[in-house]
Amino acid sequence: MTARFTGRTVLVTGAGSGIGRGIALAFAREGARVAVAGRTAEPLKETAALIEAEGGEAAVVTADITRSQDVQRLVHDTVERFGGLDIAVNNVGILTTPAPVADISEDDWRASLDTNLTGTWLSMKYEIAHMRAHGGGAIVNVSSNLGAHGRGRNLGAYVAAKAAVSALTRNAALDHIADGVRINAVSPGPVDTPMSTRPGESPADKAARMRRDVPAGRAGSLDEIAAAVLHLASAEAGFTVGADLVLDGGLTA
Repeated sequence: MTARFTGRTVLVTGAGSGIGRGIALAFAREGARVAVAGRTAEPLKETAALIEAEGGEAAVVTADITRSQDVQRLVHDTVERFGGLDIAVNNVGILTTPAPVADISEDDWRASLDTNLTGTWLSMKYEIAHMRAHGGGAIVNVSSNLGAHGRGRNLGAYVAAKAAVSALTRNAALDHIADGVRINAVSPGPVDTPMSTRPGESPADKAARMRRDVPAGRAGSLDEIAAAVLHLASAEAGFTVGADLVLDGGLTA
């Protein structure tokens, strides 16, 4: 194992489970100090405990990324704890109740945009403000293969929000590379997490669906998504600006 991120501070939102937890653990395994963030403390504490059990260093910061004051505090508390912020991974996302566009409730529409899009913008706003004042940094946003790259029946609110995240990522990359802040995105398809499991679906049923529907014949692993994020955040990707890396086993190829 390399230690590409020794001495670096990484902030991961949505780190209490799934992709966010996998990313936080992967950074810690490569030497980073990791601030794990989300709305609920208990799952974040579990992520931090997993990091510390492997000899890593973690801090728990609760915040609602749809609230400007919370995001300001999140960045401030991360910097106070670890002395800086070098890398941020904006991973928070929600999938509201599936419905045709005409039947999406206004509450679900607003919740999808508030969390998936506005939350990503607010996170970048305050992360970039710190980074450009302190020598630069790297940001990776977690978007989706549904949005700019593909569509999903009855998922119009999610698709619209994630398409906007992909576009916002590229525009932010253009706006801020001269500030020393390098911004990219990953857009996963189905990953081996509960979010890609349908209600009532057994593991065997899900595996059969993946073999049928995904050209690669399976869901992606947390390690595969984390590896892509770590690459984009690393010095090895120093000339990669505004990329949106699709990780979906060929679904939108």
